[in-house]
Amino acid sequence: MTEPRKPIVVVGSINMDLVAHTRQIPVPGQSVIGSGFDITPGGKGANQAVAAARLGYPVKMVGAVGAPRGGSFDTFGQALLDNLAQAGVDTAAVARFAGPSGVASILIADNGENSIVVVPGANGEMDCAAIDLHAPLIRSAGMVLCQLELPLETVAHTLALCAQAGVPVILDPAPAAPLPDAVFHQTTWFTPNETEAAFYLGNSPAPEQAAQQLLDKGLKGVVLKRGAEGSYVAVQGKAAWIKPFPVQAVDTVAAGDCFNGAFAVALLEGNDPWAAARYASAAAAISVTRRGAQASMPSRAEVDAFLAERQ
Repeated sequence: MTEPRKPIVVVGSINMDLVAHTRQIPVPGQSVIGSGFDITPGGKGANQAVAAARLGYPVKMVGAVGAPRGGSFDTFGQALLDNLAQAGVDTAAVARFAGPSGVASILIADNGENSIVVVPGANGEMDCAAIDLHAPLIRSAGMVLCQLELPLETVAHTLALCAQAGVPVILDPAPAAPLPDAVFHQTTWFTPNETEAAFYLGNSPAPEQAAQQLLDKGLKGVVLKRGAEGSYVAVQGKAAWIKPFPVQAVDTVAAGDCFNGAFAVALLEGNDPWAAARYASAAAAISVTRRGAQASMPSRAEVDAFLAERQ
C-alpha cells in the first residue's frame, strides 16, 4: 500500500487583487486612463498554494481572511476561501479575523510590467500564536512555503518551528525586508528575483556571484529568478542556469509564485533541483500568457504538454 504524500503547507498571505490595466504605469503625480479592471484572488501565499494544488499535489493553507464583527465574512473573505477550495487547497487552517481581508492594488502595463501596493488586512493578524495553533500540521509537511507578506516575526517563528522539526522550507523573500541571520540558516531554498537579491546583498553582482554570496549567509540552496533570462540554481559546489521558455507575456503578476509552487511539487516528487527548476519555469511561462494571479496557474496536464512540445 502506497503511503500518503506529505502535504505542502503554505504559511502566507491571502489577498484579493484589484487589478487595473493601462498603457503604461504612471510616474508620481501622473494620471493615466486605464483600459480594464479586474477583481481576482491573489496574495503570494495563496498564489503558491493554488499553483501547487493545480498540479495535483496535496496542499494545506495556513493564513487568514477577514470577517466583520458578528461572524459574517467581509466583502472578499468567502470568495477567497471558495477559490482556494475550488483549486484543491485545504483551507481548514485558515483563520477568520474581524476586519477586512488583505487586498493588493495592482497596475499592469501593456508590456506586462506591474506595480503593486499590498494592504495586509487580516494577514497582519497572523501572529506567532496563530502559527503555534497549527504546529502539528506544519510538522507533518513534506515542505513548507513562506513569503514575507505576513509579519516578519511570524515568518521567523515558522522557520524556527520547521528547523526544529526537520521540515524543508522554501522562502520567497518578497516583498524584500531585513531578516534575522537565523532565517538564512533555517531556509532550505531562498528564491529571490533580481531586485530582492540586490536588497540582501547591498549591491547587484552577476548572478553567479550573487548566488554564492547568498549561500555564504548559511542558505542550503538558492534560486535566482531572472524573468526572461531564466533562473540560476545553486547549492554549495554546484550551480547551473536554467534556460527560459520564450513566450508572449501578457501579465507577469504571480509568475514567481507559480514558479515556487511548481518547484516545491517537483522537488517532492524526487526531481533534482535543476530538473525541478525547469519544470517550474515551464509552469511560470504558461502563467504569464494569461491574465490574473491564481487564474493563470496551469494544470499538470498543461505543463506536461508544454514540456513535451519542447523536448
